[in-house]
Amino acid sequence: MARTNNIGLTKNDYKGAPTTLCQGCGHNSILSQVIAACYEMDMVPEDIVKFSGIGCSSKAPTYMLKRSFGFNGLHGRMPALATGSLLGDHTLTGVAMSGDGDSASIGMGQFKHILRRNVPLVYIVANNGVYGLTKGQLSPTSEVGLTLKKQGTNQFEPIDICLEAMASNATFVARSFAGDPKQVKTLIKAALRHNGTAIIDIISPCVSFNNQDSSVHSYAWGKANEFPIHDISFIPARDEIMVEDFEEGTTQSVTMHDGSKIQLKKLERDYDPTDRISAVQIIEEAKANNMLLTGLIYIDPDRPSLMDILNLPETPLNRLPVEDLRPAPDTIQAINAAMF
Repeated sequence: MARTNNIGLTKNDYKGAPTTLCQGCGHNSILSQVIAACYEMDMVPEDIVKFSGIGCSSKAPTYMLKRSFGFNGLHGRMPALATGSLLGDHTLTGVAMSGDGDSASIGMGQFKHILRRNVPLVYIVANNGVYGLTKGQLSPTSEVGLTLKKQGTNQFEPIDICLEAMASNATFVARSFAGDPKQVKTLIKAALRHNGTAIIDIISPCVSFNNQDSSVHSYAWGKANEFPIHDISFIPARDEIMVEDFEEGTTQSVTMHDGSKIQLKKLERDYDPTDRISAVQIIEEAKANNMLLTGLIYIDPDRPSLMDILNLPETPLNRLPVEDLRPAPDTIQAINAAMF
């Protein structure tokens, strides 16, 4: 008999259709951790809504959470689609998967604006530094000097997803590596409990077009150059918090809006993920030293989300009756009168 979680569902209830992505693709690993995170957190699939744009990464809604409703939007337009959908029903949990081309090229404008609005959404960027769906062109995150077959050598500085997120006042910024599934799953769990837009930039190697050992988006380079800034664990609100075994000063706990906690254990350095200046510095430091620093880079659990700012009613907008949505006749008359 299949093992069930606390709401009686099996892990199979959280899976999707069989993947058609290349065998070994980092995106498949990310999808597996989304499935595992939702299963372990006892989330009702029907209470989750999936979003994506265009690209290999944006096939995600098909390959995960088959019982959840999903939108596969236009290239670069996923953030607007997610914003409208979640405003329509703020009780849903939004999970979005995009790529470096979808978010850092045609979708950069929408990427920046969903961050400044702080829409509650888990926003995963499966970053492989290449346009895989269209057969291997250079992407906005390709490193300088990268040479791809039939595409030549990249001469332009890459866009750093996490740095762009910080510049846009994001409230949750993390970076991980598809080859580190434990960390990926923990970050996804924390993102699911964040009251705002949670950006997770995940280096996800493209085994068909960009997996040269020297490429910063390859498995070999990622494994050799990954340096976690802390050991991260997620503790649901229902679980007892146990930190007595740690020495003073070696851990930091961040409480989320629902009472769950992110527990950060110091590894090689002291680092405060609530310090914006430190977050920007650590991103620049990683770039200068050719390092893949992974973990929770920045979090602000206190800034209000778009739903808080708009003071939405408890009943979702898409379930309000017409009489509550439509202004009363005297209100319309007063507005019209004010225009003359």
